[in-house]
Amino acid sequence: MENEVIVPGGLVAEIRQIMNMARQNVAKQVNSEQLFAYWNIGRVIVEYEQNSNERAGYGKETIKQLSQVLSKEFGKGFSRSNLQNMRSLYLTYPKCQTLSGKLTWSHYCELLVISDPDRRSFYEKECERSGWSVRELKRQISTSLFERLLLSEGKANKEKVYELATKGQEITAPEDIVKDPYVFEFLGIPENKPVFESDLEKALVRQIEDFMLELGRGFMFVGTQQRVTLNNTHYYVDMVFYNKELHAYVLIELKTVKLMPEAVGQLNMYLNYYAAEVNEAGDNPPIGIILCTDKDNVSAEYALGGLSNNIFASTYTYVIPEKEKLIAQVEAVLEQWNKSR
Repeated sequence: MENEVIVPGGLVAEIRQIMNMARQNVAKQVNSEQLFAYWNIGRVIVEYEQNSNERAGYGKETIKQLSQVLSKEFGKGFSRSNLQNMRSLYLTYPKCQTLSGKLTWSHYCELLVISDPDRRSFYEKECERSGWSVRELKRQISTSLFERLLLSEGKANKEKVYELATKGQEITAPEDIVKDPYVFEFLGIPENKPVFESDLEKALVRQIEDFMLELGRGFMFVGTQQRVTLNNTHYYVDMVFYNKELHAYVLIELKTVKLMPEAVGQLNMYLNYYAAEVNEAGDNPPIGIILCTDKDNVSAEYALGGLSNNIFASTYTYVIPEKEKLIAQVEAVLEQWNKSR
């Protein structure tokens, strides 16, 4: 047809980008206004309680009646639990400027449950920096990421607690990306069920987003069974990632048995190959991680000691660790550290 108009694809793409940006900005503005409104509601509730010197039981009854009135007038969002969270928001963050506009009300509802201020501050900063969804935040809290990071280096101390609480997870050296243990509860594999290494690898690939969340910030998936050829002999690295923050390849070997010295030697060979044949200008030396079911600390120290390459051994579990045990471990290490000072 002579009068048919063909709209240029570039024009549509540019307008689409403008609209998407506008929607994102509107969503951010709505989120900020909601947080500010809920913080203010919490402030009003707390100030009313302080001015009226209410007893605890009477205060709860007031919240209940307030919930009924507000729900009738404004609809959803004013349940008793939500009003209690607004009250807690104000008490926890007395200055509204300390609230992050990058986090939603739902994020803060999860954070407010954490009583320890250092733990809460850590999760808040990591959530903001890593862009966790609410589901991802809940998962990181339930798997005790804070405690696992403190214990990964085997030398938890008050400086480390303060650093995590004020800065989040700083990634400046290879050891900063290592956890112990890693938690693969998202695979749904029973704790004592025997699993082949190939099946574990396939399961992790199927759940690659959850696996990368567990690995931490800055990881990009390269592939599985990456070939390394030496003297016409083919070897295969189980899983390869690239960490953007460290500018380094991360080679992961999966073992369904305890750490064996020969696994260290094999991974060391892969790292030498990647450093010589795969690395490009600007890449830092590759990092190797052996994920195993168990490791003897003395054997691991001798197997991993004296190597020029960065190789780490960590255990993994299919179940969420008992938070109380992890906290007890952290407290025991801190107590020992205090005595040695």
